[in-house]
Amino acid sequence: VAALTAVPAGRIADRFGPPRMITMGLLGMTAGAFTLSMLPTILGIPGYIAPIVVITASYALFQTANNTNVMTDVSPDQRGAISGMLNLSRNLGLITGASVMGAVFALASATTDITTARPEAVASGMRMTFSVAAALLVVALAIAAGAYRRTLRNQKLVP
Repeated sequence: VAALTAVPAGRIADRFGPPRMITMGLLGMTAGAFTLSMLPTILGIPGYIAPIVVITASYALFQTANNTNVMTDVSPDQRGAISGMLNLSRNLGLITGASVMGAVFALASATTDITTARPEAVASGMRMTFSVAAALLVVALAIAAGAYRRTLRNQKLVP
C-alpha cells in the first residue's frame, strides 16, 4: 500500500499544500486506528485489512506532506543536515512507538506467553493498543491544528 500511494500522496501534497495534507493524513490514521480498536472482532480478517490499508495510505500522505513542510524553507546549504535530522527523528519515533505499543499490547493481553495466549487475550491486547494509538493520533491532530492555525494567523488569513 505504501509503495502504491507514495507518488499520488506527493502529488496531492503538492496540489493542496502540506498543512492540509498533514491534517488529512492524521485524520486517516486516526480513523484507521479507531476502526482497528473496534471492528475487527465483528468483521474478521477484512476488519483488519481495510483499516490497515487506510492507516498505511494515510501515513504515506502524512509523511510526504510533513517532509515537504519541513524541507520547504531550508536553505540549500542546510538541506543535508536537516534531512538527516528529519530521518533521525522519524526513526527514533518509529522505534519508540513500536516499543511502547508492544508494552501496551503485553499489558492489555494480560499474558506472559503470547504464543499460548487465548484468542480473547490477543484481541483485547489489539483493541487496547489501537485505542491508545488513536488517542495519541488525536493529540497529534490537535498539535497540527494549532500549528496550522498559527501559520494562517501569521499570514493574516485568520483573525
